[in-house]
Amino acid sequence: MNTSWLQTVKGMVTVTIRGGRQEMLINEAASAGIRLWAIRRTSPEQMVCEISVSDFFRLRPLLKRTGCRVHVAARRGLPFWLVRLERRKFFAAGLFLFMCGLYVLSSLVWRVEVAGNDKLTEDDILAAARAEGIYEHQWTWRMEEADVLSKNLARRLPGAAWVGVQRQGTTIRIEVVENTMPEEQPLYTPRHLVAAADAVVTAIEAENGRPVVKRNTKVKRGDILISGTIGEGEHTRTVVAKGEVRGLVWKEYDIEVPLTQEVKVYTGASRLKRHLLIGERTLQISGYGAAPYAQYETVESRSQMAWRGFRLRLGTVEERQLEIRTDRRQLTAEEARAVGLLQAKADILAQNGNETKVVGQNILHEKTENGKVYMKVFFEVEQSIVTEMPIVQMQGE
Repeated sequence: MNTSWLQTVKGMVTVTIRGGRQEMLINEAASAGIRLWAIRRTSPEQMVCEISVSDFFRLRPLLKRTGCRVHVAARRGLPFWLVRLERRKFFAAGLFLFMCGLYVLSSLVWRVEVAGNDKLTEDDILAAARAEGIYEHQWTWRMEEADVLSKNLARRLPGAAWVGVQRQGTTIRIEVVENTMPEEQPLYTPRHLVAAADAVVTAIEAENGRPVVKRNTKVKRGDILISGTIGEGEHTRTVVAKGEVRGLVWKEYDIEVPLTQEVKVYTGASRLKRHLLIGERTLQISGYGAAPYAQYETVESRSQMAWRGFRLRLGTVEERQLEIRTDRRQLTAEEARAVGLLQAKADILAQNGNETKVVGQNILHEKTENGKVYMKVFFEVEQSIVTEMPIVQMQGE
């Protein structure tokens, strides 16, 4: 038989009944309103049953009449637990303080999260939330209901179409749905697309306007590539020329690469410093003193404590100091040449975009002196060659 919560509160005992007229005892107990349950016979002269604490003391007169003896085998329930707890006063006090501390900590807001924002900054949302009483270390019972907070935050944030506030344990999560505004289209004046440098056209795609040049055409800087003037005679009008024109341009680089280079190397030695993290502050607990290395780098890692999926503002910070040394590496002339060419190509891509392609190179001059390799290199580069030129219209045209 399953034990009810009421029986657990009242307390119950498991008793062993021996000798006498046991069947008569059970019948008289039922007549007297004494409830026995889980009755089972363990031997011809012995049976075991469960009885509440209050009914146990009412059982004594019936034991005398029936000649039975009773022995308590087990005690369960709240009264016996309180008796054991009274013997351990310090444990009871510690348990009480722990429960109070747990209640206090769970009644505070330890973290405020913001999600769904794109145009609205997190600082603006948190400032509006603070004005409504939502901030870290705030008592949860001092806050308004979630639906009230949502409406108030939506009024404080003009760029938000909807704001949802949800409490997840000690964390307040603010979900923001921003207003969808059409993108502002930039205003263009009529223009031509002209060559930004001397080049040979390799590809031309005109979205708007009239193409003036063709593939494999050699153009000079300032030549019109896609004209913003379309039509003929009286039907001539100006438009915003749009399109893409790519061409081969030539770049000359003076490169110098030292034959001796310094390289950073990790030695494998390290030293660990530990800090206790409390909120945004840290308290060092190990690894005191200055680092024993002349050169080192520091790698930091943080870990925060969590309880039932909620991150607490307690944790640890580990700082590992890695020893490094600087080695000198001697390059050959071929290695220095490869390094210089690679750096020049990286510079070309950085200046003209990732779609730029270096299709050819020619070393015009190379010499090695004073511990360096000097080169003059001619690069052939395919890149976008367009730039804008506004069409100036005279008044009355």
